[in-house]
Amino acid sequence: MKRTRTSKSWMSEHTSDLFVKQAQKDGYRSRAAYKLIEINKKYNLLKEDMIIVDLGSAPGSWSQVAIKKIGSKGKVFALDLLEMHPIKEVDFIKGDFRDTEVLSKLENKLNNLQVDLVISDMAPNITGIKVVDQSAAIYLNELALDFSCNWLKPNGHFLVKSFIGSDFDSFVDSIKPFFKKVIRFKPSSSRDRSSEIFVLGIEKLNT
Repeated sequence: MKRTRTSKSWMSEHTSDLFVKQAQKDGYRSRAAYKLIEINKKYNLLKEDMIIVDLGSAPGSWSQVAIKKIGSKGKVFALDLLEMHPIKEVDFIKGDFRDTEVLSKLENKLNNLQVDLVISDMAPNITGIKVVDQSAAIYLNELALDFSCNWLKPNGHFLVKSFIGSDFDSFVDSIKPFFKKVIRFKPSSSRDRSSEIFVLGIEKLNT
């Protein structure tokens, strides 16, 4: 298939991207690693011995960052629709988080463990239709929030990637009853033209 002008432009931008080059140098699987690194540096989410669930984990850069911070006594449970090459101390499930059977597999692996941190980098397949894509993204956000409310221990944290759009403010409002503080944050490694934004729920309330 012949490349379009848009795809050529994206490839040129990607190969010249400083964060892409840094990821290759540091051994991370994608530039997304630096988003979590920056968020963690500012809000100190990752601590030793944590139990973490990484939703939308492939290719694995967030799991890489997390496992380095929490050490060998910690554990990361990762899930994605796409395949992810193994990472030591990361327990990966391949499947669609929207599927109840896949969710049950994750819950069975947790085996009643209380989770310290849920991180979600999930995003829908982009159709190019803004209203459709925004709705699909918010739906994934809501599923991640529901999972977090059920599995996070009191004072646990929730970090989710979302997208600015018509339903975004309502989604942020839906988080507030469950956490002590809710923060919106756009890392410097997030491209300026992208509408992505990260929402952080700090210290789950014992509701």
